[in-house]
Amino acid sequence: MKGRVLLIEDNEQNRYLLTFLLTRHGYHVESACDGRSGIDQAKTEVPDLILLDIQLPTMDGYAVAMALRQIPSLDRTPIIAVTSYAMVGDREKALSSGCDGYIEKPIDPDTFVAEVERLCGLAHAGWEGA
Repeated sequence: MKGRVLLIEDNEQNRYLLTFLLTRHGYHVESACDGRSGIDQAKTEVPDLILLDIQLPTMDGYAVAMALRQIPSLDRTPIIAVTSYAMVGDREKALSSGCDGYIEKPIDPDTFVAEVERLCGLAHAGWEGA
């Protein structure tokens, strides 16, 4: 197994697609439907990577990223925003809130996992065998 991914995404179809793609490439995926439960899961499960939608109910992804960055056990955990927010400044806002990378939706299923790995530098971060 390559690593444990926490997917924080409220859209069921997006959760299914991203989970399918990641598990097909050897990742173990847990998911949360909203920011608060994602934060709670991250505290207890301490994933190797967090994929975070920005447009979430009750607590947006920017606030979630900032909250996750306050948890000492997650200070080195890559957080990648996977979002349909693609206006000027959205990428910068995601990065300034604590995300390490940004992928626009709709994602390309053929390149998504490679893009996540590129953004995280997974091969160099010792994920193999995690």
